[in-house]
Amino acid sequence: MKIGICGRKFPRAAELGPEGLLRECADLGHDGVFFRTILEMSPTLDPGYLKHLREIADDKGLYLETGLGKVNPFNTSEEPTIREIGEGDYLLGLRRMAEAARAAGMTELWADTANYQRYDWGLHAIDRFRTDVTWSEQLEATRRLLHRAAPMLRDLGCRINLETHEEITTHELVALVEDVGPDVLGITMDLANVVVRGEDPVAAARRVAPYTHQTHLRDLVLYFTPDGVERQIRACGDGVIDLRAVLKELDPRVNLTIENTGSRDRNGIQLFLPVWQRAHPDLPMADVLELVRLTVESERLMRDGRIPDADAYYAPPLGPDWEKAFIRRSADHLTALLEDSTS
Repeated sequence: MKIGICGRKFPRAAELGPEGLLRECADLGHDGVFFRTILEMSPTLDPGYLKHLREIADDKGLYLETGLGKVNPFNTSEEPTIREIGEGDYLLGLRRMAEAARAAGMTELWADTANYQRYDWGLHAIDRFRTDVTWSEQLEATRRLLHRAAPMLRDLGCRINLETHEEITTHELVALVEDVGPDVLGITMDLANVVVRGEDPVAAARRVAPYTHQTHLRDLVLYFTPDGVERQIRACGDGVIDLRAVLKELDPRVNLTIENTGSRDRNGIQLFLPVWQRAHPDLPMADVLELVRLTVESERLMRDGRIPDADAYYAPPLGPDWEKAFIRRSADHLTALLEDSTS
């Protein structure tokens, strides 16, 4: 397994640009770069420039991964650049992006089913709880769009990998993959997100591992709030996810991309609210109980001083050096787990 970085969230990514990111990644000893969409590599899908980036990556022994964007028709308006690439045709925009990625040797393509809206970190931060359209209607529209995209993906030999994003459960993702076809649809595994849907990270990893072809890796702690639990993102090894168990579930050919954060990344998980509970008919009780156990464990570790508490972890000064240290700790922890598994 190779361990790389998220190009979108790497410190000073915009200043470095795609070429600078690849060189910085190699200089820091990381194994690859995951560009969230191919438009972040080239807004015009310039084939010469994409080939140039591919050559830099190959020369430095780096993996190169990318993606497309939103595939929920109720969110596609939030991706105007894709429609522009398709001259008003969203599916054509996706096709042109996939063709460009394929030409540059990238066939596993990230996508997700909604944005995180950040409205007071409450229910309506998550599009699962939109009041203008139900989540089941959004899922059905997404399923239909993916079926429309499937012939194009088969023609190109590409696969869309839906992220385990904050709004969707792993059960729903697996159902979509199996309905559309695992040859053209897979999963990008981000276990820090599955807890927002009340899921146990290790159980979630087992559910999605057979279909996982890309990853976003980070850790977390949890603590109780009046309406449930709150999640705080941390570097791999600084939290309570059993990453050793998770790595055992993954195909060893899958790259491990570290998704860093430059601020106190948190999410409310409103476990105690009836409206939240009704929105999760497929959530196993075992997952909820494990999430509660992880919350109790997080609070105990923070209380005993074995890990920093929620305020201390993101205490100023933050900045690029702090973010690079976050990535370095994550990479070192994952490397140690991989080495231990083969010793």
